[in-house]
Amino acid sequence: MRIKRTTPLSAVARRGRAVAVAAGLVAVAALAVPAANADSAGTYSTTQLTAASDAVLTADVPGTAWSVDPATKRLVVTVDSTVTQAEIAKIKETAGDEAGALRIERTAGTFSKLISGGDAIYASSWRCSLGFNVRSGSTYYFLTAGHCTDGAGTWWSNSAHTTTLGTTSGSSFPGNDYGLVTYTNSSVTKSGTVGSVDITGAANATVGQSVTRRGSTTGIHSGTVTGLNATVNYGNGEIVSGLIRTNVCAEPGDSGGPLYSGTLAIGLTSGGSGDCTSGGTTFFQPVTEALSAYGVSVF
Repeated sequence: MRIKRTTPLSAVARRGRAVAVAAGLVAVAALAVPAANADSAGTYSTTQLTAASDAVLTADVPGTAWSVDPATKRLVVTVDSTVTQAEIAKIKETAGDEAGALRIERTAGTFSKLISGGDAIYASSWRCSLGFNVRSGSTYYFLTAGHCTDGAGTWWSNSAHTTTLGTTSGSSFPGNDYGLVTYTNSSVTKSGTVGSVDITGAANATVGQSVTRRGSTTGIHSGTVTGLNATVNYGNGEIVSGLIRTNVCAEPGDSGGPLYSGTLAIGLTSGGSGDCTSGGTTFFQPVTEALSAYGVSVF
């Protein structure tokens, strides 16, 4: 799915790149087209599933996301509304002998990057959500999505750009989807909470885990983790891997916002499809990877 950081402020196309992230996140429905050579009773080895995953990546069809379902030992390929039957056929053809390992599912809307713990943050031309406040020693930062920090310098807490928060000091996108902003405004209170929840640590997600997301567009929504190590092709060469797949909804402006379970930080909102009226599928960057990359910790 494509992640979108489009909000009223991001209507201006940035560097010619289409950053519309899922105009709406919608529940996933299975395609009525069986995978070629699929054996519903069969199982596939790790080697076969890896080969199938590599084939989907090679097919390079924007609007696709894929991850292994450990319960069925199949590679679930989710395609958004922009993906044609011809493109689905291309994916299967590229998979060749491993096409039977694919399970194709259709989701309404389009995969996009979602820009706007959960408070609105503003770059020069777009809005995202603050993920988690973090620190290293006495220096304070905040994490957000990498597609938010990509090309952004200064960050503000309001749309009028009168209250500065800080400047981007790290950004990883595509490939990953995390970024780091160093606070430069000493008068801003740096809370270790997401809303009213005190974040005490960070952890890796597990399938079936109950999780909650907070964002500046849609507020607080909950659901479960439905997959791990997912890869999403947002188009224009923007492919992100290692993501957490969930059935939690999100909308444009929620990008970068926190995913948490109880008091533990889990992820940063990357993108998805659908909306918070009809439901959707949303992907998250694991927060532990970002913490390790920048040598920071939640508090």
